[in-house]
Amino acid sequence: MIYEHPLAYLLGVEGIALMRAFTGEHDSEFVHARLAEVRRLLDDGSLAGAAVEVDRVDSVEGYRIWSRTYDGPNGAFAFDEPVVKEILDALPVGAVLDAACGTGRFTSALAARGHRVVGVDSSPEMLARARDRVPGAEFRLGDLTRLPVADGEVDLVVCALALTHVRELEPVIAEFARVLRPGGHLVISDMHPERVARGSIPSVRGPDGRPGRLPGHRHLVGDYLRAALAVGLRPRRCEEPRFPAEPPAESPSPTTAPGPWELWPWSLAEMVPEAALAADAGEPVTIIWHFQREP
Repeated sequence: MIYEHPLAYLLGVEGIALMRAFTGEHDSEFVHARLAEVRRLLDDGSLAGAAVEVDRVDSVEGYRIWSRTYDGPNGAFAFDEPVVKEILDALPVGAVLDAACGTGRFTSALAARGHRVVGVDSSPEMLARARDRVPGAEFRLGDLTRLPVADGEVDLVVCALALTHVRELEPVIAEFARVLRPGGHLVISDMHPERVARGSIPSVRGPDGRPGRLPGHRHLVGDYLRAALAVGLRPRRCEEPRFPAEPPAESPSPTTAPGPWELWPWSLAEMVPEAALAADAGEPVTIIWHFQREP
């Protein structure tokens, strides 16, 4: 069970903004505005009883529920797609595994580039949508730690926005290395650990209406490197797409209510927009890796 208290989130955002001010990024007016806002939040009686107890939902169940709306607006796509597609455009056409392919977002892009694509996912519901989206690709039900792919079967593995759901990177990265041919490429996009730490974890409502969060694990930059180097994968590129470094000249007026739980933490941030913009300015949203297996 996860205990989500909106006041805890709001004070956390204020704290990050104040820490950035403490290291010289903002002036005294900003600091005193934040302190006044903290006092206002602490005095806001409507927040005192607004906490929500949230279930931990495994990824198979979570994506079964999320599959109905997964292809709707997703802000992370705008951060990972330009970099991933730039990397893919420079690679030769071949056999590709789209690991944790979901509804086929990158399967479609890979097939359009002429690759022979196998998509693997642990969610039958997501695979059903992927088959409709990319009828020319092959799809297999499977887990990232036991991929239904032979040793050295593919020239390229792509895995997008999935590894934060995995507790340990090592067995998954080892599987990617196993199915790659010598000299093959691995391209990973993932939510940045900074975003996971700030609550960027998918939310769903269970069949009984109870709130739930999919697994969200913070993997540091070094965690990816150590897992990859141990199985003969060498880094070719690493990118961390970021929010704009400079917040807008005028931040929007704060809202007065936390909003529905499904919109947390984004609707919560709207209650302290100046602090939220300052806390996020220049911060990474996703992390993107390009590895190559040793020949």
